[in-house]
Amino acid sequence: MTRITPEMQRCIDACLACYQSCLGTGMGHCLESGGRHVAPEHFRLMMACAEICRTSAHFMLTGTRHHRHVCRECAEICQECARSCNDLDGMEACAAACRHCAERCLAMAA
Repeated sequence: MTRITPEMQRCIDACLACYQSCLGTGMGHCLESGGRHVAPEHFRLMMACAEICRTSAHFMLTGTRHHRHVCRECAEICQECARSCNDLDGMEACAAACRHCAERCLAMAA
């Protein structure tokens, strides 16, 4: 079993914050804004980002060594989601959460 180090805890926190941001922003801001905010490619990416962030946190919390693989994929999806959010109004906080999570997950995957 992998011990939860301070670095891992910071990654867990970033993942859970990104999960909350993507899911909350998607279900609130995006659905209410409509238009490009709910374009299938963008909205699916946000939901995928939320789920991989939740899953990454779960893997780290369970102590499996496989968290590194999940964190690597999480970082990739978060980076893509941040770019997508940057193209839309009112998505700055979500994009920032995605970038922060990507940075933490890349460090965890190393």
